[in-house]
Amino acid sequence: MTGKTEEKTSQASAAERSHLTRTREKRVLIVIPAYNEAKSLPGLVRALSEEVPGCDVVVIDDGSSDNTREMLRGLARAVTLPCNLGIGGAVQTGWQIALRENYDFAMQVDGDGQHPPHEIPKLLEAMRESSADLIVGSRFRSEGGFKSTATRRMGIRFFALMLSAICGTRITDPTSGFRILSRRAIRLLAHRYSEDFPEVEALVVAHRAGLAILEVPVVMAERSAGRSSIGAIKSLVYMLKVPLAIFMNLLRKPEVNFWSCSRWPISQCRCRLGTECRSTGNRWRFW
Repeated sequence: MTGKTEEKTSQASAAERSHLTRTREKRVLIVIPAYNEAKSLPGLVRALSEEVPGCDVVVIDDGSSDNTREMLRGLARAVTLPCNLGIGGAVQTGWQIALRENYDFAMQVDGDGQHPPHEIPKLLEAMRESSADLIVGSRFRSEGGFKSTATRRMGIRFFALMLSAICGTRITDPTSGFRILSRRAIRLLAHRYSEDFPEVEALVVAHRAGLAILEVPVVMAERSAGRSSIGAIKSLVYMLKVPLAIFMNLLRKPEVNFWSCSRWPISQCRCRLGTECRSTGNRWRFW
């Protein structure tokens, strides 16, 4: 009896090791959008190489006017955009790189140092252990850390209530750029991503496409250098523009809909965007 128990335990341990090996083999691309972040990027890139050495890193230099590219020479891969496209264009460039180079997961980490590299394993583990397609690191689900200014917290709370109602799940930090995407989400958002203030709208797009969204608690920090490009006027524009963009999104027919797939949960379906669904025979309306 003891021998059989030990054999079953050994088999279970082997299966567990096999699962961990498979998840560790997944290719992860960390996308860092940056605009005039020359002072904070070198330290961030070095910390990433220490905390998550198995992940690839690409910095999207969004037409910076400082010496961002020079500071990254020899430290990380950098893609310099010909002009300043804004956060949406910079991040979407990263998603397109992840799509074209066949990464399994893609993660956004802001170049200002607010997303500590030692918090990244929390998002990676959640992606590997759950069936979610888009996982957001929420500063409001953890104690301590930087929570943003009082004014911005009010705006975040407003969008959190709006997104929670739309998505049918509790969302606490919809403006967080600290997030990781599955291959399915990469394909969707590489094609469709808002130019300005995209974080909130991306959640709506993902939800309407039938992708699973999850939040995990993380601790964030204050920016390590420089100042935010979102001032008082831009914050006001944000509060006016984003609700309108969400409303227009709800009126528009989803470009792809995974809810029609008979394989559920979503993680069990291996259909690819732009191809025929293997379980229903439907073709995705995409591209």
